[in-house]
Amino acid sequence: MTESVGTRGSALDSLIELVARGGVVVLSGAGLSTESGIPDYRGPTGRARQAEPMTYQRFVGSAEARQRYWARSHAGWRQIGLAAPNAGHRAVAELERRGLIETIVTQNVDGLHQAAGARRVIELHGGLDRVVCLSCRERTRRTELETRLRSANPGWAASGQINPDGDTALTDDQVEGFQVVDCAACGGLLKPDVVFFGENVPRTRVDECFALVAAARALLVLGSSLTVRSGLRFVSKAAALGIPIAIVNQGPTGGDAQAVLTLDAPLGVTLTHLTTRL
Repeated sequence: MTESVGTRGSALDSLIELVARGGVVVLSGAGLSTESGIPDYRGPTGRARQAEPMTYQRFVGSAEARQRYWARSHAGWRQIGLAAPNAGHRAVAELERRGLIETIVTQNVDGLHQAAGARRVIELHGGLDRVVCLSCRERTRRTELETRLRSANPGWAASGQINPDGDTALTDDQVEGFQVVDCAACGGLLKPDVVFFGENVPRTRVDECFALVAAARALLVLGSSLTVRSGLRFVSKAAALGIPIAIVNQGPTGGDAQAVLTLDAPLGVTLTHLTTRL
């Protein structure tokens, strides 16, 4: 039976019982990071903002699009780079430390699971803390790129509303004149080491996640609306195998019909209660 906000106490008891058995794979989404000041696309913070994410096709096909992306991303990096794990991230890391969570598959690109101490994390969509060259494929730390961008744009400063993928909404005047830098090794185009809209998650990474879900005792979805196939496919896989699915999210999700348990509640306080009572 699916439980929700109307039976929140009972739902939490059921969630505790499910997690206590161990063998849990977590699928986390942007809703888990909103309490760290990083907005989401479709949850309560996302509905208050219009954000048009960069697509891979626009990024590689237009120098103007790359200038706009890197200007916005450079402006937003300070908030993303300084974001700290919240109570939800810390609770997940603690449950992993206790051996109840086997692996965390995250749709987030902010690195906050790892910053909270989680060890077995698969970043489904990559991470903003890395940059990849599209020509030589060399990967470098984002902090190195930020140093180069500051050097190439002395005196440049801009601020605006932060978006879920780590950039900031800027005006055309704020973007004008921003200098993009290329790969220091080969001069190729640099891209954040994340999967853009219109780009596919590497097949080997998807297969690894499917295998982990298939071996799990339970799938716990945290802060994902499951609106797109990227995350929903793992819920469908678990349901097809008869693996129980629990969802904690603020608002309905695309996987509610397949879950044995849903809990509409804030992530931080709910996961803290869960950890305390286990």
